[in-house]
Amino acid sequence: MGTNGHTVRYVRFQSPHRNERGTFTGVFGLVNTLARTGRLTAGQEAFRRANNRWYDAAYPDPSTVDPAVYDDTVNPGAAAWFKPTATHLIERVPGYLGLLAAHGVACRKVVSTAPGRIVYEDDVQIVVVPFGPEAGEDPVSGRSTSSESGS
Repeated sequence: MGTNGHTVRYVRFQSPHRNERGTFTGVFGLVNTLARTGRLTAGQEAFRRANNRWYDAAYPDPSTVDPAVYDDTVNPGAAAWFKPTATHLIERVPGYLGLLAAHGVACRKVVSTAPGRIVYEDDVQIVVVPFGPEAGEDPVSGRSTSSESGS
């Protein structure tokens, strides 16, 4: 529950497929992988660099606050989720989704009231360790989180 008594619906953009570690790579990881493998055009790479710089300046990187936050031995499967109030951050995600779509890389929007055990929190995001085998399973209701395909 949020401070005003309303249920908080956290938002994440991620691959619909598990990666080699068994987790769902997030939107920024998916785009950065395209860059590392040399698949982006010059214009797409310019977009990625400019927007990654903007995000880096707009909010904290949890791993700089807590270096163990993404350590798989400490927090297995840890993943970041936007708080719904982080609209200024969420509004820029469609550019990344368009870039992924241009390369045939699937990405979906996932919304959950209980994505996992919170191991980090700031004013715009949480990092959680998923509760169960499904990254967004709600341990209270047992229901899956809702998801939408990104485009």
